[in-house]
Amino acid sequence: MSAAQARQVRVVEVGPRDGLQNERVFVDTDAKVRFVETLVAAGLRDVEVSSFVHPKAVPQLADAEEVFATIRRVPGVRYSALVPNLRGLERALDCRPDEVAVFTGATDSFVGKNIRMTIAESLERFRPVIPAAVEAGITVRGYVSTAFGCPYEGAVRPEQGISVAERLFEMGCREVSIGDTIGMGTPGAVHDWLRAAAQRLPVERLAMHFHDTRGQALANVLAALEHGVRVFDASAGGLGGCPYAPGASGNLATEDLVYCLHGSGWETGIDLSKLVQASRAIAGQLDHILPGRYFQAERVRGVPELEPVRAGGGTGRT
Repeated sequence: MSAAQARQVRVVEVGPRDGLQNERVFVDTDAKVRFVETLVAAGLRDVEVSSFVHPKAVPQLADAEEVFATIRRVPGVRYSALVPNLRGLERALDCRPDEVAVFTGATDSFVGKNIRMTIAESLERFRPVIPAAVEAGITVRGYVSTAFGCPYEGAVRPEQGISVAERLFEMGCREVSIGDTIGMGTPGAVHDWLRAAAQRLPVERLAMHFHDTRGQALANVLAALEHGVRVFDASAGGLGGCPYAPGASGNLATEDLVYCLHGSGWETGIDLSKLVQASRAIAGQLDHILPGRYFQAERVRGVPELEPVRAGGGTGRT
């Protein structure tokens, strides 16, 4: 591995799916398509485009087929979609995603509220989904929500999420994203979780999905980097949260993540100024202001957009 590769972090953009899924105002298909295409133009190479859950469950994403049919695909970009079951996968296959994602959680209480079943039942539901996707030439990503804290059960032991992630890998997932769904995680908890995970999981195949509900997301990212995690989920402008987890506002804003990573000497391949343009494009479709801190700072009249100050002084575009 070259020195440049060793400092490379992959950012998975979840704004078009996880970000938009709980918005009150319906965002039309053309705006969603522009959002995805502008994110790709900014350098994002992993974009979660939509979800093939039942339209009654998530009306905001009822146009998943139309979005996938309309986006102009760029070689080298992984366009993914969330699927809840075999029927969702069948719908997704017609749209030719590069990857599908399956989702469960670390507590039965959360999974029960989310998809009305236990963790074990959710894993059993995925049993036919994962091999069917792989057979169709599509990789599978797994999500484990509430790995640090649950809105119904409180603090969650590392073992609870690790055992679920272990099962997802055994079932054939390429990568598993570990979610701090209500933003309860702290750097100390991240260190504890990843030290325990290193005994049983391939850390190089883990992603972390932090929420900034309590202002800890970037500190948690820096903690995870120390353990070899090199993939992080984020949502442009801080868009979104989970509709089934009270208090789950605060998706980590992609701009905040990129600004922090670039300023700490990590490479992402993402153009920060173009990323802001993507957030600005979707912000005009919403009934509220995007909460991302970098995005908010950039909006201040008369203040130029800034590149991150790097360690040792100076700035630089990556």
